[in-house]
Amino acid sequence: MGFFSFLGRVLFASLFILSAWQMFNDFGADGGPAAKELAPKLGLAKSHLSSRLGVALPDIEVKQVVSVIVALKGLGGLLFVVGNIFGAYLLAFYLVVVSPILYDFYNYGPEDRQFSLLLTEFLQSVALLGALLFFIGMKNSRTTSSSKSSNLKKRTPKPKAA
Repeated sequence: MGFFSFLGRVLFASLFILSAWQMFNDFGADGGPAAKELAPKLGLAKSHLSSRLGVALPDIEVKQVVSVIVALKGLGGLLFVVGNIFGAYLLAFYLVVVSPILYDFYNYGPEDRQFSLLLTEFLQSVALLGALLFFIGMKNSRTTSSSKSSNLKKRTPKPKAA
């Protein structure tokens, strides 16, 4: 059971680790292709949030956002492989924050080709988030149940002598 659990974590985390490695290798002076793809989407999300909140948001350097994404995916993936719950939290944070910005299907109509592609990618991110939440829940329940069972063992009364 332990080997298959480890293998599953490696395969799951490889999605994040390999994409972080590719983003790191392509980074360059301007942030690479990821920054070029993210810049207009980040600007659109910033203007949408500014209009909804009624507050001017500060300018965000896209290159720094890409470096944070690389760090979240890389570090989160590596920690997840060894079974650390903090790695799962990092990956979940990445998915919750970045997926709605990166896969902005809501900016297109259902008749556009981009709509279905972006919606599919977004739903895959939601599925990955669900798997991470399942892992986090299993880790938390195992910790809680093992502490409960150790408390039950301590409270077992000794048999009385006749």
